[in-house]
Parts: sequence; C-alpha cells; structure tokens
Amino acid sequence: MLRKTRYLKATAVIAVGGLALVGCAGGGGGSSDGYDPEEEITLNFSLWGNDVRADLYQQVFDAFEEEHPNITVNKSFLDFPAYWEKRQTEAAGGGLPDVMQFDYSYLRQYSENGLLLDLAPHIGEEISDESLSPEILKIGEVAGGTFGIPTSTNAWGLFGNTKLLADSGVEDFSGATYDEYTEWMQEARSTAEANGVETWGSADWTGRIQVFEQYMRAQGTDLFTEEGEANFTEDDLRAFWELGTDAREDFGFPAQKAEEVYPLSGFDAALVMSEGTWDNFGAGYLANLGEEYTELTLQEPPVFDEGAKDLYLKPSMLHSVAANTEHPEASAMLVDFLINSEESGQIFGTNRGLPASTVALEAAELDELSEQIKQYEADIADRLGDAPPVPIVGYGTLEQKFLELGKELGFGTATVDEAVSQFFTEMDAILS
Repeated sequence: MLRKTRYLKATAVIAVGGLALVGCAGGGGGSSDGYDPEEEITLNFSLWGNDVRADLYQQVFDAFEEEHPNITVNKSFLDFPAYWEKRQTEAAGGGLPDVMQFDYSYLRQYSENGLLLDLAPHIGEEISDESLSPEILKIGEVAGGTFGIPTSTNAWGLFGNTKLLADSGVEDFSGATYDEYTEWMQEARSTAEANGVETWGSADWTGRIQVFEQYMRAQGTDLFTEEGEANFTEDDLRAFWELGTDAREDFGFPAQKAEEVYPLSGFDAALVMSEGTWDNFGAGYLANLGEEYTELTLQEPPVFDEGAKDLYLKPSMLHSVAANTEHPEASAMLVDFLINSEESGQIFGTNRGLPASTVALEAAELDELSEQIKQYEADIADRLGDAPPVPIVGYGTLEQKFLELGKELGFGTATVDEAVSQFFTEMDAILS
C-alpha cells in the first residue's frame, strides 16, 4: 500500500478562537500528548447524505477500526440543510464532532472563527501527501492554515445531450470561444425549429456566477481576494451580462420555460441540448432524463481568452477536524484513511465524486461516466490554474442572488444596469 502514515508522540497544543458562528463563545481548546496506540479512543464523525452513503462510511470505519483496534468511530448523518443547522448549534456550544464532512462554502467561516483544527502540521505525518498533489492540498488553505482536505474533485465542463442533438439534427458544439458558442446556440435553435423539435441549444450562460468567475479568471483575476474583498467592478459585471443580451431576447432557452420545469433545468428536462456545469452533475442528469437517454458528451467549456488558466479543480467536499478535539492525531489518521486508503477507493468509488487521492482513484471501480469525467479532468490539465481563494462568508447568498438576477434579466423585469446595482448592493451588505 502506498499510503504512508507516521505517528509521532510530540506534544501538540491547539488554540481555539473565541468567535462562534451564532454570537456565543466558542468551545475551549483541546490538547494532546501525541497518539498512543494503547489508548482507547472514541471519535465522533458526522456526514450529510442518505442511508447509502452512511453505509459506505460504516464499511470504511470497520476497515479503519480493524487496522486501529484501539479506536472506535461513532457516526451520525443528516440531510444537507439539517446538517449545517446542527453544526451551527454545536459550534455555539463548542461541541463539534471530532471529524466532519465539510462543504467548501463554509470553510472560511468556520476556520476564521477558530472552530477547525489546522491540519498543516499533520500533512506528511498522519496525513500522507504522497498521493495528494500540492494543488489539491492548496484547496483547503485559508486563514493562514489548512483546514480541510478534499475527498474528491470536479471541474467546470460543458455537457451535451447526445440523443437530443441527434433528434434535433444538430451537431454538438465544436468551437472554442463563447462568441462561437453563442453563434452555435442560435444555429441550433433554428435547426431544431426547422426539424419540428421543441428544443434549444442552451440557456443564457451569463446567468451563472461560475461563468462570470471564468470571465474574470481569463483576465487573470479571481472574483475575490485572499482577504475576502471584491476583485471586480460594476463595469466588469455590466460588460459580462451584456454578452447575453441577444440570447435572452431571441434564441436562448426562455425564462418562462425554465420557470415551468423548475426545479429541473432545461437540460434535465430534455429541452436544452447543451449546458455548462460542474462535471460531477452527469450522473444526476442521466437519472433525471430517464432511460431513453443513455449517454452525454463532456467537453471543455468555451473560452474568453485562449491560453488562459481560467478553470480549476474544486472540491466536491472536504474532511475537517474540530479545533477542540481531544484526539488531533487520531482524527488526522481517520481523515487520511477516509481519503488516501485503498479501502476508501474500493468502498466509496465515486459516491463522493472523483477521488482526489491517486491511491483511492486507482482502487476505485469506475463506471463509464466516471471514466469519462476522469479523462476530462486529465484533458484540461493545461487549462487548470490555481484554485481561487476559499469562498467568502456569504458566498452562497451571492451565488443565489446572481441566479435570481439572471432570471430577472431573462424575464425582462430588470435592465442590466438595475441588475448590476442590485448585485453590488447585496455584495456590499455581505462584505460589511
């Protein structure tokens, strides 16, 4: 086995910040005299998901406990919204689980409030860095430390519906730039109409904040700085939204149609031939589309500027450790096993996304779509840049606001200038 684990008995002192997430004092700091394989240790682990995922975790815990018979892992799980409500309550009382599944959008909030353990001292020790690339490890860096280790990755891609394209008599997009993609959208709509098929090439792609992020990264700029400040101007956003004017007014998937099929997207509902999104959405697409749709194409999204490092690997989820855990070394060992072990690859497969660890990835049994995603992420290697800074606190609210304003632009209930003003008002309130 390639996974390397070293256990040291050096003393570790953990400082926990006094800020909590809901206005109460955080829990006190924990301390450790190093990992003792003779000590009976119990670790609490929490995850979001369903019974299937919980069972997979239990299988991995059983393998971990067999290797470390002095450690017992107790798990609990909830659906995603309830999971974070529970963490908020625990954070206020200083009672977070030892080890947790963690979402990228919450990482800055919890780490800056001193609620998570800095895992940097454990990387190369309890947590192997041999099968995790520096780019992967960098994803969890924020607030001067490493507060999460990615379990899996995804990247922004462009899906195509093979059957819908064939039924509409349309060739899949094969251009390079967003200008060419917009032209393809118009031609695809015209061809489908001529063939009597009610379908559209794509929705207005300016309605997604991720494409705006790509637009700014093509200019060498992330949306936000390491300090959490906006890195773009009203003129930047105005210019971006104006790129979608023709599609909104003429040949893009209509806003009214999108409202009718919600919560599905036009792509899920087999009304749109092509859609940009994270590459791990493929399985969900096929499940929603139904049995007659058996395959999707996956290719690089269009570019704004040739040669730009506009794409990056994003974590599907991370694993983090509570700052006040009484067992930091054992917790780090569990994180390592959940991410880096052959057992985790064999048991989880792609349930948590494409494994970030090369050891787990090689051990995982991949279905056809997963192999497609694996190849896709290898193919875009030259276009991948460093991951942007960890999302600001409140990023999820901004993402939703961007989406809502995109709908208003589609309905014609807001002008571009009005949408820009509303977005910056919302962003200013969050950043303040």
